[in-house]
Amino acid sequence: MKDGRLDPESDVALLRRFEPVMRFTKGERFYPLDVEPYVRACGLWVHRAGGQEEAVVPRGKLTLENLGRQPEDGPGAVHYLRFTEPRDIRELYSRGSGSSLKRGRRVIEDLRSARKNFRVGRGRLARVGYVSRFADALYSVALLARGRVPGESAYAASVAYGRITSERDHYNYHGRVLRQDGWLVLQYWLFYPFNDWRSGFFGANDHEADWEKVMVFLSQSEGGEVRPEWTAYAAHEYTGDNLRRRWDDPELEKVGEHPVVHVAAGSHASFYSPGEYLTELELNFPAPIARTADRMRRFWRRTLRQYAGEAAAPDRDGAPGSFVIPFVDYARGDGLSVGPGGDREWDPPRLIGDPVPDWVSGYRGLWGLYTRDPFKGEDAPAGPMYDRGGGPDRAWYDPVGWAGLDKVPAPTEELGVVLGRRAEVAARRARLRAEIEEKGRELRGLGVEVAALQGRSDVGGAYEVRKSRLGALAVEVNRVREREAADATVLETLDVYAGRLRAGEREPARAHISRAHTPASDVELHTSRVAEVWAAVSVSLALICLVAIIVFEREHLMVALVASIAVFAFVEAGFKGRLTRLVSSVNVGLAVVAALILAYEFFWQMVILGVLTLGLYVLWDNLRELRR
Repeated sequence: MKDGRLDPESDVALLRRFEPVMRFTKGERFYPLDVEPYVRACGLWVHRAGGQEEAVVPRGKLTLENLGRQPEDGPGAVHYLRFTEPRDIRELYSRGSGSSLKRGRRVIEDLRSARKNFRVGRGRLARVGYVSRFADALYSVALLARGRVPGESAYAASVAYGRITSERDHYNYHGRVLRQDGWLVLQYWLFYPFNDWRSGFFGANDHEADWEKVMVFLSQSEGGEVRPEWTAYAAHEYTGDNLRRRWDDPELEKVGEHPVVHVAAGSHASFYSPGEYLTELELNFPAPIARTADRMRRFWRRTLRQYAGEAAAPDRDGAPGSFVIPFVDYARGDGLSVGPGGDREWDPPRLIGDPVPDWVSGYRGLWGLYTRDPFKGEDAPAGPMYDRGGGPDRAWYDPVGWAGLDKVPAPTEELGVVLGRRAEVAARRARLRAEIEEKGRELRGLGVEVAALQGRSDVGGAYEVRKSRLGALAVEVNRVREREAADATVLETLDVYAGRLRAGEREPARAHISRAHTPASDVELHTSRVAEVWAAVSVSLALICLVAIIVFEREHLMVALVASIAVFAFVEAGFKGRLTRLVSSVNVGLAVVAALILAYEFFWQMVILGVLTLGLYVLWDNLRELRR
């Protein structure tokens, strides 16, 4: 750093000083690499609004220099890179004895061998209920009907990746250093050539290219010394407070000054602790159904206090009225480790400096295949600076807000912010007290006028005008006094907080976390095999049971449906150890239904009885008062 300004050499030094240690899961096939050889291996294509696709730059002719200098296309056009071609997939399975064919078949064998090293976790569907299982089944069927990346593309991508790394292994990140709101932000942008979460690890999607990010937030003293304060790891679509951990959080594992990242297999989502994470893909109901479902959920949980102690899902701040499809992120950390002290070291970082290079700022297209997936899950991502729609990405232009730190001052500035805020509140309180004094004099004067005019018949409307003004002014003065009292409380708490800061005290390291994304517990991981089998077949059995009822028990449809639902519910509760709670909930539900039936059948009788009871109570209460 020169004269308080950042320069490339100090940027690289800072990035290297705090660069992360990435711990992968056994079976992972794609690792972070420099984008340059990837781009050289791709072709640039455009998909136009009418459905026409055209190669803009053929494979082998594309470079980072000309990637960001492509001419604008018409409205609705989508530019995208194509890492694999259909002929690459055909080549893997074609007959012949050429070196490329042998290499392709060897890659397939290597992939299969790697998958044997990967052990599938237990209990994915057993961890969720029937609604999520039905959603999972519908999602699987939808994959057959929508554009998606073929499973063989992972093999072809592995061949292309093998060509890039044939001379030597590449382990790169793209680093960026910037200042924002008093923070010095280190951004580690990690590029993977392929996301094989679905085909390799039973996840939600596959897509070419994958951009992930790890950030470290530093504070800087007046002498120029920097100190790490926070980290934030990207995990799917999560943002805000729950993403970040303070540097002294025991969950944040470190190797010296290097934060440890546990990378999920295939999806490359980042986690703080090793383990298996239940990740839930949200699908929202239509608005009327969503509102009804949300009201019923609140009535069941809050009014009737059923399952009130359970944490709401999903971990994200999802909208009410949504249901989720479960997938598992395997971030075990038992595979290759890249970074300081790991199995492999990072290559020198590719710095994203100022001015921002054209391949970052000029190219707004996708970094892999455009599949026209309506759920967007199988379309390739955009680059660090943009989202899939070509708009600016918040993690790029507002990393402090992306991590929820926009409301947290840097430690070196925190006391000054507190004292400045205290001065503002004190000045506002002084203005309020002066306003109270002024309006109080006016209020007392109006009170005297109203008292003098009361009962006079010769003053016209003057009495009513002043009385109305007196009432409004009294309400206004009361509001100002409430605000002044609230400011007094704020001043007191700011004084206490400033004293704690002077004494070196800090808030608990996890005070900002409302819902941490935690790995599955030992109980969840040791779900019985019978329960797993039941979770896997329950949806199919339910559908078969429904068809059987419609075909054979149509005359007793409602009775058969209720009986089958009861059987499925009791079996599920038995596997999850919730029979007692289920019986209690059934009793509560039956009581509610019985109350509704009684209210419907005997409505007027209940109204008459209620009015009669109320009248008798009022009569008794009034007579009791007379006897005193």
